[in-house]
Amino acid sequence: MSSRCQDILKTMKHFIVIAIVTHACFADPTIYDVGVGIADITGPAAEINTMGYASPSPLTSGIHTRLYSRAFVIDDGNNRVVFVSADVCMIDQAVKTEVVKRLEAKYNGTYSAKNVVLSGTHTHSGPGGYLQYVLLIITSKGWVQQSFDALVDGIVLSIDLAHNDAKPANIFYAKDTLIDANINRSPSSYLNNPAPERAKYTYNTDKDMVQLKFVSIDGQPIGVINWYAVHLTSMNKTNQYISSDNKGYAGLLFEEAVNGAENMPGKGPFVAAFASSNLGDVSPNTMGARCIDTGLPCDFVSSTCNNRSQLCIAFGPGKDMVDSTRIIGEKQFQKAWSMYEKDNSELEPLEGPVQFAHQYVDMPNYSVQIQDAVNGPTTVKLCTPALGYAFAAGCVDGAGGFDFTQGTTSGNDFWDLVATALVEPSEEVQKCHAPKPVLISTGELSWPYAWHPNIAETQLLRIGQLMIAAVPGEFTTMAGRRLREALNSEAINNGGPSNIKTVIAGLSNVYTHYVTTFEEYQMQRYEAGSVLYGPHTLSAHLDQYKKLTRSIFKDEDLESGPAPPFLLDSQISLVPGVVFDRPAFGHEFGDCIVQPYPFVRPNETVTATFVAGHPRNNLMTEKTFMEVEAKQEDESWKVIRTDAHFDTFFFWERTSGVGQSEVHLRWIVPGDTPEGEYRISHFGHYKNIDGSIDPYSGTTQSFMVGAV
Repeated sequence: MSSRCQDILKTMKHFIVIAIVTHACFADPTIYDVGVGIADITGPAAEINTMGYASPSPLTSGIHTRLYSRAFVIDDGNNRVVFVSADVCMIDQAVKTEVVKRLEAKYNGTYSAKNVVLSGTHTHSGPGGYLQYVLLIITSKGWVQQSFDALVDGIVLSIDLAHNDAKPANIFYAKDTLIDANINRSPSSYLNNPAPERAKYTYNTDKDMVQLKFVSIDGQPIGVINWYAVHLTSMNKTNQYISSDNKGYAGLLFEEAVNGAENMPGKGPFVAAFASSNLGDVSPNTMGARCIDTGLPCDFVSSTCNNRSQLCIAFGPGKDMVDSTRIIGEKQFQKAWSMYEKDNSELEPLEGPVQFAHQYVDMPNYSVQIQDAVNGPTTVKLCTPALGYAFAAGCVDGAGGFDFTQGTTSGNDFWDLVATALVEPSEEVQKCHAPKPVLISTGELSWPYAWHPNIAETQLLRIGQLMIAAVPGEFTTMAGRRLREALNSEAINNGGPSNIKTVIAGLSNVYTHYVTTFEEYQMQRYEAGSVLYGPHTLSAHLDQYKKLTRSIFKDEDLESGPAPPFLLDSQISLVPGVVFDRPAFGHEFGDCIVQPYPFVRPNETVTATFVAGHPRNNLMTEKTFMEVEAKQEDESWKVIRTDAHFDTFFFWERTSGVGQSEVHLRWIVPGDTPEGEYRISHFGHYKNIDGSIDPYSGTTQSFMVGAV
């Protein structure tokens, strides 16, 4: 209760007046205008490198689940913010810049870089080639315009839908624990944090799931956003399917549970975002890492087996990567659903204003005061971007190549020589990044254009007593804990409510790789080797985000900071285009050349093969490459599955002939599928020798699904 209300109550003499004032002071939760939207952002499903494992292979060869952008517009009458969670490895600066440019033109300044947050879920199974800095698109053979366009178009569309859907609503906050859906993949680094600090926590990963529930004032559910720290690497480094991985599957489950199965994925009114958080050192592969040659545990510090990183691989919890994706996705969904099902009276309503703070920061020139163990308070400057040996080693979720290993704090004459072919790290860079041995001094490379960002985008949203820290990278568990604790204290010290709380939205706005604690940095495992700006990167983020917090609670304006570059005109692509398609001799596009077995039972798999064109001829955005239909009593056919469902698989491959290809469609028949007659259809486009593109389709013979 505010002091104003308390003073009024003290002076009132009549009980009826007191009752009226009490009701006014303890009013219902703040009513916000809330809109939600979801749109397809699935990029090219063939012959494009997947983004996340820093490897040129595998290339996309189909779709397991489509990728979506989920947008939430929140307005208190004075300020408006947008939070987007997109099924993508990370958001790139060019994506954020282009999205904002289109929104500003369309909505006359309602949206800007300052009040729009774009956060990637961190799936490692989406098409690459959409990031503007060189290092991030080397493995995709440069720029892929289709990847960029699909992402930007879909994000803008999802925000359009949310903008037009806004309605008065309440927002409810909940927090619960999910124990068995993540593990720490760098426990030796975590153990290097101070013992008293570690003693404050039960686990070496965050087990808390934070969730916002949006409910219209007439009681209708609108959507949810939740944050839980786990990597989207259930689909492993061998996967060729586009997949939204465990968080994407959790979102599909939640949306189907509310919208009903009759609404195809991405089509219902209720939107459920499972967003990323401080997942830097957090793996979904809960069986842990083991040596694939001996079955023994890997080396604790280096994660090697017989001195090789490639032999130490994390597994589980399923029998294969699809099963593991299902299990980790279901665990997140089930926990989120249990929180959602609680009566609103059991949840904490968000109450208070909508605010935002934003600033671009020149990271290599950022100075911050630290507490040096020897010299006391000391001002240090961050470093020019560079990656270390441990970056090249990879991690247990996806090992790198050659003979690099985690935990390396010294160079190698051979690799030092190889690295100098690009650029020889200056003495200043090597000293600044120590104890990280510099492999690639990306900040000293400028050909053909910038290899890494110098300008980071920092951003903080406030919705009542919740702050959303949109961070430009992957914070480790302890780094995230320090950030949340620092921002909560800073808010309270500057007039914020005592029940203030902070959630971290990872992979937001621009990608600057990893952020570890200073102590974890000394261990130089994969995460630390991937810290771009040196050992004091976290200290700079703490300082910067506290500045954003003060600006919100003191209502102070911040300078915008140096604008980031927009490098689309500099991009180079080495990805070959589709020349033309032609069907196999004696066939036409859409011919089904392998028919389904005429009778199947639930839990069995139906397969079909079609003569196909190249999937990059048309991405089938907001459409589908395949459908499963069920015959109805009136002899009509009803679509029950698309290529966005978890139990369907669309796989494309080239055949022996020039320009010839096939698609293989699979449907794993769910256990509760009714008996009846079904069929599968394929849709696509083929490219003619003159460059024109035409649609085609084909349908299998019908088949029967029997009883279990």
